[in-house]
Amino acid sequence: MAQIFKPSANSVAKLTLISVVLGVPSLWLAIAGLSRSPANTKVDVPLNQPVPFSHQHHVWELGLDCRYCHTTVEKSSYAGLPSTETCMSCHSQIWTNSPMLEPVRQSYETNTPIQWNLVNKVPQFVFFNHSIHIARGLNCNICHGAVNNMQITWKGNSFQMAWCLQCHRAPERYLHENKTAEGQTPRQQVFNMYWQLQEHGLKDLPEKEKQLADGHFAGSDEAADLEAGKELIKKYGVHTQQLADCSVCHH
Repeated sequence: MAQIFKPSANSVAKLTLISVVLGVPSLWLAIAGLSRSPANTKVDVPLNQPVPFSHQHHVWELGLDCRYCHTTVEKSSYAGLPSTETCMSCHSQIWTNSPMLEPVRQSYETNTPIQWNLVNKVPQFVFFNHSIHIARGLNCNICHGAVNNMQITWKGNSFQMAWCLQCHRAPERYLHENKTAEGQTPRQQVFNMYWQLQEHGLKDLPEKEKQLADGHFAGSDEAADLEAGKELIKKYGVHTQQLADCSVCHH
């Protein structure tokens, strides 16, 4: 009887098994890496807007308070986007003929809102409340990166669930109180950092706030910081036992 398989079939079979054993995990790792890369998360990728708005110019150079444009960030789940009237409160007086501001003028004249492109957003099945985080003293830059340094705004963090849970499982790593700003509420301290940065630069900021201003703060594991963070958890009434529950973000 003639031999069905040639001797080379053994080598082919071995190579096939090796390819399956190595290929499946490699493919899984490649897909996982792609899902966490800027190609998917858009982290550090500037997003074009109808008007090239610069946070660096308005926040750092001019000293505008975040709440001037994001009017509901302290009292609502949604931070809010500036209306055309907000833009025109300044630009009806300055740079009135600037070509780059033509979309703003057109919006005002036609009573048509500017269609801003959202840089940061969560899926519809996720509930996020800005006001709760601000009330606990969590600075904007923790989530959004160094917005004060951004010319064209980009996404500072991935906003993936694993990233959110890093804070929800250990909020003491992120809570911070500026001891030089006595008498200020946690909410006031959030925005005080930007005023201090605008007036004095980095030199007078505590180390944590310097990292925040540069967009390099990702929580602290130093014993003293963790102990101080746990004290703030008690002081601010943070209910850590339920922070990682699914129902906190998924209603």
